[in-house]
Formats: sequence, structure tokens, C-alpha cells
Amino acid sequence: MKTLITLSTVLVFGLSACKAQNKYDIKTAKTYAELSVKTDGKWEARKYIGGTVFKNVDKLKLAPEHTDHSFDIRYEGPGWENNRIGYRLYLDWRNAIDIFGKKTSAIVLPQVGQDNFDSYHEMSDWGADILKAGKGIGIGSIDRFLNNEKLHFHEVDSTLANVENNANESKVKVRYYGWKTASDKIDFTTELTIKPDQLYTEHKIQASKEIKGICTGIVKQKNAELLKKESKNKKWAYLATYGQQSLVPDKLGMAIFYATNEVENVADADLDYLIVFKPTTKAHSFYFLGAWEQEQNGIKSKEEFVKYLDEKLEVLNKKGKM
Repeated sequence: MKTLITLSTVLVFGLSACKAQNKYDIKTAKTYAELSVKTDGKWEARKYIGGTVFKNVDKLKLAPEHTDHSFDIRYEGPGWENNRIGYRLYLDWRNAIDIFGKKTSAIVLPQVGQDNFDSYHEMSDWGADILKAGKGIGIGSIDRFLNNEKLHFHEVDSTLANVENNANESKVKVRYYGWKTASDKIDFTTELTIKPDQLYTEHKIQASKEIKGICTGIVKQKNAELLKKESKNKKWAYLATYGQQSLVPDKLGMAIFYATNEVENVADADLDYLIVFKPTTKAHSFYFLGAWEQEQNGIKSKEEFVKYLDEKLEVLNKKGKM
């Protein structure tokens, strides 16, 4: 059997899922997604106690005991990255997406959180967790906004997650069965795809029932400026923030590109800038991204960030997709 990595023992934990996915070679990969869990411990109330190592899995049915800080899933959910940036999804009631800022083009997720549960909050050679989501939506994740209240994923019958790595992209897919908010109960699917060399993730979503208030957004941070713009054909737009808003602290830009005909309104909520979608059962996609100044050849000013966003908006204006 070919050994994909020989020098870094921490990366060995990421290999089992890669082998299962068509001998995906992490040494040469530009994208990667993983889901890493402990299986040899035990549940005590809503905490996972014990367990020797995290093991990568291709799919996972979330334990009914799982909540935030349960310690059974490495960095609390699935992660995905490319040669520029990384992201993770809190696979619990928060359902927020966080950003891993990267200072290297190498694949780093297999080593993140191996030495300590939340060691990735401290800056290292590869980078760090750079976004404080708190009780906010993070960047590009899903909630429901109804009667000026943001409704999370507190009540879900079951949650299934899986990851997939291919030559030109990596994906995380999560299926929420029986998500209850207000008087509605629906199934909801979210699919996150990252490609090489780009900062953005494509987020494809689908609800089983037409309900009002399905939303995405950007968590508000101090010292960040709000930016908005529509494409020339008015079919696409972006909502973005830029400023000294990372945990470092240093400069970070965040943005969401969305199809204007799919959106009911853009709301300025207490904790977030929210994009509220029209009720539909059709699958549709939007794009979100982070741009950190410490990335290799990273965007270091508001002017550079706006230029980058405008270029992506022009691509959407011409092609209708990234």
C-alpha cells in the first residue's frame, strides 16, 4: 500500500477517509474535506468522555446527545479547505460557519485540533481560527429569521453528514431531517463545495417545504465596514464587510454573492447582516468567502478587496455562476 505521508504523524489521522475516496492523495491535493470523530469513549450526559484518537469518517449520523462542546467531533464539525483558506461548520444547534485563516498553501486540516480541543484558536505556523462567530451566523451558514428573531437548529430529529474528495473539488453535505422552527417542521439539505485557488465556497441549499425566513448572512464585528453592490444586469449582488475584524486582530474581508431574484430582503439584525431567501423547495446556490491579509499574497486593503469582489461580480454578471 502506498504511503501518502511519511513524515508528519499528525496527518496520518486524515488518511483513512482519503483512501476510501479513490486513493485521494493529500500530498498533491489543492482541496480537502474531512469529518473526524472519537468512537472509543462514552457519553456522559451531553459530553463525550475518553477516547484515544480522532478517526476520519466519510459519513456520520449525529449522536442525539451531541451539542456544542461535546468533544466527540474534532473542531466541532466537518471542515473543508483549499490551498488558500479553510472553513468549518459547527454541527450542532449553532450551525455557524467559521473561518480558518491559512498562511500556507499546504493542506492543514488533518492536524487541526489534534493536540488540544481548541488549540486552533492560537496562532501557529499554518494559521488559526480567525473569526469569532459567538451567537452570530458566522459566514454563509443557514438559520431562519422570523418576526425579527433568529431561529437556530435546536430541534432536529436527525442529522446526517458526509464528506467527499475528488480531483478538482471537495464537498461537505449535511441533511437535517425534521428541523422544527416556530410551527414548521421541514427537511433541509446543505451542500458546501470548494475548488482550488479560490477563496469562495459554493453553498447549495434545498428545503422540503416552502417556509418564510430561511436566511444566510455575515456576523457583525466591530471596526468592519458594510459593502453592497449589484451586478450590471441586476441579477447578482454581494453583501460584504471589511476591516480589522479578525480574532488576531487584523484585516479580514467577508462576502456573500447571491441571486437577487431569490432574495426577499436583506436585514440588519442585532448580531448579523442577514440575506433572507424567498420561500421555495427548489435547490439554489450562493457563494461566500473570507479574505485574510496573512494569506500568502493575501488581500491587504479595502481597495484590493473591493476590486476582487467586483471582478467576481462581473463573472456572475456574464456567466451566472462562478
